[in-house]
Amino acid sequence: MRKIALLASALALTAAMAAAEEIKVGVSVGEHAEIMEEVAKVAAAKGLTIDIVEFTDYVVPNQALNDGDLSANSFQHQPYLDNQIKDRGFDLVTIGKTITTPMGVYSEKLKSLDALPEGAKVAIPNDPTNGGRALLILQAKGLIKLAEGTGLTPSPLDVAENPKNLKFLELEAAQLPRTLADADIAVINTNYALDAGLNPNKDAIAMEQADSPYANVIVVRKADENADWAKELVEAYHDPAVKTFIEEKYQGAVIPAW
Repeated sequence: MRKIALLASALALTAAMAAAEEIKVGVSVGEHAEIMEEVAKVAAAKGLTIDIVEFTDYVVPNQALNDGDLSANSFQHQPYLDNQIKDRGFDLVTIGKTITTPMGVYSEKLKSLDALPEGAKVAIPNDPTNGGRALLILQAKGLIKLAEGTGLTPSPLDVAENPKNLKFLELEAAQLPRTLADADIAVINTNYALDAGLNPNKDAIAMEQADSPYANVIVVRKADENADWAKELVEAYHDPAVKTFIEEKYQGAVIPAW
């Protein structure tokens, strides 16, 4: 009987080891990486090991996923993904929502947008979706008016009215915090703001509305859309413990989107 019990235990252990999976998930530095660390803890208890791979830009993670170097990524909002698929032909799909990070306007020179001078230098991201997002924020704040029909990806060329003759500086999103010494204002993605030590709730002189269409997403290759590990990844991300972590750590600067 003892031999049978030992054999049964060994078989159960072997089955558990076989069921355990390991995946690589690409994230951008900052809150996406920090949250994924919490997700990994939840997933590990369910037999899914998450190897977190950090990136410092928005370009490489989708290419790495499409090439098979990653199992999934979690760093981008849906409009950015849609634009990447359109431009690069990636065979990628969204499997779940993660967080919303309202974009902020920052300045080392001004206390409010009302003080923005004539001809001010305005730094915005140089990729179409985040650059367009920044321009939409400036329009919502009454600083510019965009031409009709530009959708979610307007460029400075689409600025139809510019009463203060603002000068737009288009730069890589990750570099925008460094421009604050030179630009009058910079419109910065929250992950890069946090990474630079900026607190959106305290340091931003204006914030994007929380009900924007820019919810971030978990992305996989189309072939993996229905994989068990993909479902487990989303379930782990949407776990109540992860939601509590986000709400307590970021105090409204980062918002659960599920």
